[in-house]
Amino acid sequence: MSEIAGAPGTADAAGGPEPTTERKTSEVLHFAVRNPKLLIGLGIVLSLLLLGIIGPLFIEHGPNEYVGPKSQPPSGEYWLGTTSFGQDIWAQFVFGLRATFLIGVFGGGVAFVIGTTVGFVAGYKGGIVDEILNMLTNVVLVLPALVVLIVITAYLEVRGVFIQGVFIGLTSWPWAARAVRSQALSLSTRDYVDLARLSGRRTWRIITTEIAPNMSSYLVMSFILLFGGSILIAAGLDFIGLGPTNGVSLGLMLESAMKWSSLYLGMWWWFIPPGLGITAIVGSLYILNVGLDEVFNPKLREL
Repeated sequence: MSEIAGAPGTADAAGGPEPTTERKTSEVLHFAVRNPKLLIGLGIVLSLLLLGIIGPLFIEHGPNEYVGPKSQPPSGEYWLGTTSFGQDIWAQFVFGLRATFLIGVFGGGVAFVIGTTVGFVAGYKGGIVDEILNMLTNVVLVLPALVVLIVITAYLEVRGVFIQGVFIGLTSWPWAARAVRSQALSLSTRDYVDLARLSGRRTWRIITTEIAPNMSSYLVMSFILLFGGSILIAAGLDFIGLGPTNGVSLGLMLESAMKWSSLYLGMWWWFIPPGLGITAIVGSLYILNVGLDEVFNPKLREL
């Protein structure tokens, strides 16, 4: 992770003035457009995201409709072939991309909000507040998250993308809270934070204007990791049959393909596209994160 810079206008460890915010932004952009890992990862993620958003607009039938002959390999009419029931796999893949990204947004977003809130409050307040929130974080951290999710989703009669994402987020925030807490704990002792505290500013005002901006790169990278983690967890739940009840996702495509023996029947076009889709999204998010780390961290830029 990149190092956390001090507040704009303060002196660095060597005693010299730090760059202004505009200069830092310009420097980050300069290295960002020249980092191949960041560009490749971002390009793949945006391409798949646009396909998931725009693709369904050009498909006349639903992903689960029986629209063609059964078990057909890819062709000009059916780009990714059809299932054993005559469903269009291309339509399922495009709609599944949309659901997969939504799961990442909901799950990663909920975990990010809870984790950063707990981390900032614990790191800034310290004392008894820090001990209570740290204990809560440790309790959730040691819970078998996947088992809890399986039990919860198994008893839900109706499961949707939003509900699944919320439950994933509620069990995925502890590590983000611990990471943010450690950074906030360090920044809360800086001179500019002490000055803001002495001026009588409210806690949330200090956190949002003095501490959080100096952790912006760290927060962005944390959200990306939570985003990719939510997608993997959701894919695992989908694969064991605990995904959305009335929908389609890449994980549900894999579950359906395995359930109806596509591998045994040699229908590679049924299980390879969703598997590659999940791998491409999560892999490109990892590459994107590595690229961002190199951009934000001056030490890594020199390598």
